[in-house]
Amino acid sequence: MKAAVLVKNKVEVKDFDLPKVGNNEVLVRMKACGICGSDLEKVFGKYGMKSSRIGHEPAGEIVKLGANIKDFKKGDRVFVHHHVPCYSCHFCYNDDFTMCEKYQKSNIDPCGLSEFILVPHWNLSKGGLVRLPDNINFSEAALIEPIACCLRSLNKVNLQKADNILIFGSGPTGLMHMILARFFGVSKILLVDVNSFRLEFAKKIDQQVEVINMANMHEAEFKKKSLKFLGKNGSDVSIISTSNVSAFIQSLSITRKGGSISLFGVPPKDTEVNIDLNMIYSKELKILPSYAASEREIHQTIGLMEAKLMNFEPLITHRFPLEDSHKALVHAHQAIDSMKIIITME
Repeated sequence: MKAAVLVKNKVEVKDFDLPKVGNNEVLVRMKACGICGSDLEKVFGKYGMKSSRIGHEPAGEIVKLGANIKDFKKGDRVFVHHHVPCYSCHFCYNDDFTMCEKYQKSNIDPCGLSEFILVPHWNLSKGGLVRLPDNINFSEAALIEPIACCLRSLNKVNLQKADNILIFGSGPTGLMHMILARFFGVSKILLVDVNSFRLEFAKKIDQQVEVINMANMHEAEFKKKSLKFLGKNGSDVSIISTSNVSAFIQSLSITRKGGSISLFGVPPKDTEVNIDLNMIYSKELKILPSYAASEREIHQTIGLMEAKLMNFEPLITHRFPLEDSHKALVHAHQAIDSMKIIITME
């Protein structure tokens, strides 16, 4: 079989032996897998987490099951979650599932960008393989994991109806936050970026969203425009859906007193910022990093998608075959005319 692997900041598609399926394991033929911002950080940036595997948003079809597997059958259409917590450690008891040691050590084999994916016993035993409802296609299913991550981000900041929110970054996860927030009943959404294509794309998805293109804009002008739309108090919630460090710094002054900031985008490793800690203290700003998602948000997302309460599929602008994985990552990184990019075997 073929799989995409990271070799010195380049993704290469190489031949691998088909995995042997143990008694408590399942083999899935990948049908679709999204390209994620963390994949781009691994290839083009300085990713701070341990894993260097590319592709963690896969969906596919079961082709082989171990002798002890009773809950699934050959031909089942499934979503595959790469990291799964133990649900019984100190972190899990405190709902910090993504901080669980088992969560960060668990994974699928060899990765999501692979013709076939071995789902190990650990993932299966903890709910990391989920049967897809009939009305969710494989392309939609490749969006489940990033939507779940955005859902967890919004859950952590305790988003309220009628909130005014500010989203830095109009990439795929920025727009996923936008769609979810609108569904949850927020009043105003301000979307900020330097990418004209993506800002215009967002307006097609949500005509009520206000956008600001910050390219060549002075900070004072940006603040003035932001507060004119959001109101003099600023945003109730700000979401940093970009790795750009300046977005976080700017959010400190735009977010209202007592407001919340979701640090969602992956900052490059060893990033340092010079900020006024007294301002954070005196404004009582709540800064809440949000890394990844657990099965809780995965099932919530699948439920929302099955009910067709929101439509995320229009975010997919490009599909690439597995052999063009590096080309797909470059296209996603350049972001000239793309939103969500998926690798497909259909």
